[in-house]
Amino acid sequence: MKKKIIIRFGDMMLKGRNIGFFIKRVRLHLVNRLNDLNVSYEFTHDRIFIDFQIEDEAVIISRLHQIPGLYSFNVAYVAQPNLDDIIAIGSQVLDLEIHQDLVHFKIETRRHDKAFPMTSQEITQKIASPLLNGAKRKFIVDVKNPDETLYIDLRHDIAYIYLKKIKGMGGYPYGTGGKGLVMMSGGFDSPVAAYLSIKQGIEVELFHFESTPMTPLESVQKVIDLAKVLSEFTNNQKIILHLVPFTKIHEAILTTVFDPYIITIMRRMMYRLGERFAKRHKLLCLINGESVGQVASQTLQSMQVVEGVTRIPILRPLITYDKNDIIDISKNIQTYEISIQPFNDCCSIYVPKAPVTKPMEVYASKYEQTIDFEPLLLDALKDTVTLEISQDFHINLADHGFTVQEAMNNIGKD
Repeated sequence: MKKKIIIRFGDMMLKGRNIGFFIKRVRLHLVNRLNDLNVSYEFTHDRIFIDFQIEDEAVIISRLHQIPGLYSFNVAYVAQPNLDDIIAIGSQVLDLEIHQDLVHFKIETRRHDKAFPMTSQEITQKIASPLLNGAKRKFIVDVKNPDETLYIDLRHDIAYIYLKKIKGMGGYPYGTGGKGLVMMSGGFDSPVAAYLSIKQGIEVELFHFESTPMTPLESVQKVIDLAKVLSEFTNNQKIILHLVPFTKIHEAILTTVFDPYIITIMRRMMYRLGERFAKRHKLLCLINGESVGQVASQTLQSMQVVEGVTRIPILRPLITYDKNDIIDISKNIQTYEISIQPFNDCCSIYVPKAPVTKPMEVYASKYEQTIDFEPLLLDALKDTVTLEISQDFHINLADHGFTVQEAMNNIGKD
């Protein structure tokens, strides 16, 4: 039996006169993502139909899950638009896709071709008994609480028959929401925040504060490996990672700042660096993985004092997420096994015994004035290392030195 994949759009269909722009972008992403496979397309205003080789089905489905802007899709069996063929193919679909007896079941018909001489409900009533009788297994008709639904999508010259609608990423096509800078660590939260931003159409660059040799090079390697995973969700399968040397700033904070305010001051420095970098590179916002109350630095009072040093918009995609929800997403997008690796970055290498949860701007400003931080910020931005990460990017920093700068210099000599 012949199959096709049918793709649907979600929120994009609400874009009115701009819908063409969004659909064009998601089509481009789709074609780029499947360009190594033997496929062909039919594009309509609200659907994409893909002809494919059966042996590529699993690969295509996996890649469709990585394309923002696709609301749902399904693998449909193709039938002629007449009742006899729909009954014959439908019975075979039930035998192929359902592997147990007495499944609660219903049929749902949608008649796109209004010239067909029966209504959708009449078609369902006409085909139900012979279709179920033609199947090898026994089914229980249950239109209110079915375990399975057989969908009949009847069009002018073809009928599509399928059981499952597969949920896609949803959101908007990559890059249609502008560009943002993700403050990226090696933990669970920021990679998921980056993913959710990509899902909403934001083109992201990653900004990682590294403190080698205070922190191991493996902590930076984690971020590189996470970037490789995130690159799979982008249109060109590449993502830009900026490694910001934070060691001198980190050391200055640890040696001079009143202990409970160390995290507050450290984050204020990070936000200063992020804003300056974003403005220099025409990025429209900062993005982080904060969730209200998850740690001491993520109370509303802390957020207010920390972002008080910036004027750029701050996006927090995870602001109301529970940790378990974040971990579930990280498992789904394949970042969990990387994030769980036990290599500390600068945000976790030293945590005060009693970090302030309700910092005050006046004290934060007072404590950070003990540091001549302006030259340190300028040097950090000047020495930032930028990498273009894709699935083909292979590097093991720990084989080349003890700091990022040393590793990159040694790699350059290889």
